[in-house]
Amino acid sequence: MDRIIGIDYGRKRVGVAVSDPLGIFASALETVHSAKIIEYLRNYAQKENVVRFVVGYPINMNGAPSEAAKDIDVFLKQLAKAFPDIPVTLEDERFTSVLAHRAMIDGGMKKQDRMKKESVDKISAAIILQSYMDRVK
Repeated sequence: MDRIIGIDYGRKRVGVAVSDPLGIFASALETVHSAKIIEYLRNYAQKENVVRFVVGYPINMNGAPSEAAKDIDVFLKQLAKAFPDIPVTLEDERFTSVLAHRAMIDGGMKKQDRMKKESVDKISAAIILQSYMDRVK
């Protein structure tokens, strides 16, 4: 079954989300240490047919890449080298952390759980992926 992977990359942690086989819904999957993300994705791609990566890209309000984009550019090169046959799409990630917090509150998540950055990262990845899928449908 085809899967699209959503990625919210950060220096310390990477939020990962996955699409359903029909490419309609995004689900938060995991939060992985940045140093282990390529290995994690390789293992995942051995089990599932990954057809695309959607990576959140930080853009300022003026439309220019933010300072954090430099880290993501390095990651994008690693991703392209590890998965040369899988296309990568960049998705504007402005406000995804705010939306992730709102989703956790609306979903009834306890305050103690909302304070865990790992939760925010994987939910942000799901928001990035869902945004992409909604835009292309």
